[in-house]
Amino acid sequence: MLTNDDVVGILNQNPALSLSILEKEAGLPSSTLSKALAGRRILNEKHLSALTPVLSKYGFAHGFVRKARVIAVINHKGGVGKTTTTINLGKALALKKYRVLMVDMDSQGNLSQSLGIDEPDTQVVHTLLKNTPLITVPLGENYDLAPSDLELAYADLELVQAVGGVNQLRNALAPLLNRYDYILIDCPPALNIFTNSALVAADSCLITLQPEASAMKGVSNLFDRIFQVRDRINYTLKVEGVLLTMVDKRLKVHRDMIEYIKQTLADFRIFETDIRNNVAVKESQIAQQDIFTYAPQSNAAEDYMKLANELIQRN
Repeated sequence: MLTNDDVVGILNQNPALSLSILEKEAGLPSSTLSKALAGRRILNEKHLSALTPVLSKYGFAHGFVRKARVIAVINHKGGVGKTTTTINLGKALALKKYRVLMVDMDSQGNLSQSLGIDEPDTQVVHTLLKNTPLITVPLGENYDLAPSDLELAYADLELVQAVGGVNQLRNALAPLLNRYDYILIDCPPALNIFTNSALVAADSCLITLQPEASAMKGVSNLFDRIFQVRDRINYTLKVEGVLLTMVDKRLKVHRDMIEYIKQTLADFRIFETDIRNNVAVKESQIAQQDIFTYAPQSNAAEDYMKLANELIQRN
């Protein structure tokens, strides 16, 4: 059976399809599809069951639309490797010939700055508030960025008050799903409207976690938020896995914390790949480059390529 995102993708890519005719043939109430396209409602199982044979008659079926896998890189804490992971996992996937888009949803714009994009004229906030198409900046082969800067920080209240504001990012990404294989969303270090928007737009979330006692504080709140979004808005949202970052296994405290994390979060996938602590990562961001460009022989480059391989095998 088709999913809500399948239907939205089909309608976005085929504007000649008459919404009223589809609604009539499927026995749906008037404006059901226009509201779904605008992100003001999610098509439920009854709607989708009725639409599946109708759209099949026009040649569309589940899997017809090639869709990117949308992954939110998330943690409510700062300094645990979200931006670093978005940059370098994205580049590793691009090097393996997958088409990658990174979306900067951090109101400080660290992702964009780390890739040499400062004060972009057109950015994510304009899409969220003005409903304009999402602007993407090519950074290399198969490697694009939707940038942000501090302007995003002043938009949270306006986005909260906007009708369907939490759905705006998902709506903006819908026309791009057939252009990319992976879309990675760099989330802010807060459980706010921008994080909620990323979770609504995502197929799954990747949680970065440093093996330190302080990093585990409040993790239950993070999972609660993920499950709230899944249960109330994005019914197919999954936890992609927990990624341990800035790991130094020479330290007993790290070895002990890794075991504690694996026991505490045993119900979730823990990536087999650890991202080792590596000074080259910080240097690469100062140089505004990904780790594969800055230090291709580094431990970090090796780790992020292993992570990409593990993610591909899982998917």
